[in-house]
Amino acid sequence: MKGDEFVVTIEKTDTESKKDVQRFVTLPYRLYKDCPQWVPPLLIDAQMFLNRKKHPFHEHSDVDFFVAVRDGKVMGRIASIENKPYNRYHNKKTANFYLFDTVEDQSVANGLFERVFEWARSRGLTQVVGPKGFGPLDGYGIQVEGFEHRQVMTMMNYNYAYYPRLVEALGFRKEVDFVSCYANRETFRFPPRVHSIAERVQKRGTLKVKRFKNKKELVSWSARIGKAYNDAFVNNWEYYPLTKREIDFVVQNIMVVADPRLIKVILHDEDIVGFLFAFPDLSAAMQRARGHLFPFGLLDLMLELRRTKWVAVNGVGVLPEFQGRGGNALMYSEMEKTLRDYQFQEGDLTQVAESAWEMRRDLENLGGKPYKNHRVFVKDL
Repeated sequence: MKGDEFVVTIEKTDTESKKDVQRFVTLPYRLYKDCPQWVPPLLIDAQMFLNRKKHPFHEHSDVDFFVAVRDGKVMGRIASIENKPYNRYHNKKTANFYLFDTVEDQSVANGLFERVFEWARSRGLTQVVGPKGFGPLDGYGIQVEGFEHRQVMTMMNYNYAYYPRLVEALGFRKEVDFVSCYANRETFRFPPRVHSIAERVQKRGTLKVKRFKNKKELVSWSARIGKAYNDAFVNNWEYYPLTKREIDFVVQNIMVVADPRLIKVILHDEDIVGFLFAFPDLSAAMQRARGHLFPFGLLDLMLELRRTKWVAVNGVGVLPEFQGRGGNALMYSEMEKTLRDYQFQEGDLTQVAESAWEMRRDLENLGGKPYKNHRVFVKDL
């Protein structure tokens, strides 16, 4: 494909080559180095996606990574994914794309996606959907609104405003939107009725909230929390059953940034039937770290846990059979308390799918203001 001056070539990344992995992983650090809204992931986390031995997603599905090169310089990148458990569960023939980044050049985007289309067709897949990653903490979609706001940690993607245009020019259309809401502790208030229902439910003993005293206690519950997480989202658009290794991997990653006070579970007898995952937002420290934990990044991240005034609520769920039995009221009551009872002034209610219309309606009615939108795109082959 012709760019302005040089031919664009698409090269497959050898995940056994440190040099290849490095050039795939480091493109966004160059592309966004002057962007105040972008939050660089830790390099060790970015490299994990390409580690076929350690990332559990590679145990059941196929992934290849490609870069677009012009005159010896990487201009774009993309991952092509066949999520086999998802396709089996939904009886689909879908390929996903993920980790898409590019300079503002349609020829680079065209070259990357043509390789993805070719890759998908060779496997008998008939549709391409994305961005959609390796698991529930990877974030969904290309950002289409709210570019002026800083990314909240790396739980959702940030991209330049030209990305949607490049993708739509290739014939992609909207599949689903994920809207994030902004909450301020002064205005995000649930009516007294919600709290009174939550109190009644707990007094009856039907449901109760389990809070954690320290990280050791939280870790001891991690397997049960992971199973509940897996069970709660069976009706969601993006759901597929995670393996035990994937659950363990997700929970281990959660534990790294978890404040035990902000992780709550809802119990029916001794069974977990709901949960609320909230995390102190460490974006400012991650920007200062520029992908590196050492020499000072780790210390700064630990200090930011105490300094930050932002909280990210990324993981809220109640098992379907308990949603109409006080479970939702209890979950919402605890959500408000999370914002009100600690040092946080502002909150990000992260990526609620438009298909979860009831929750989105509730959040907006109770003071949450939609302020970012991430769109998952689809194209038939």
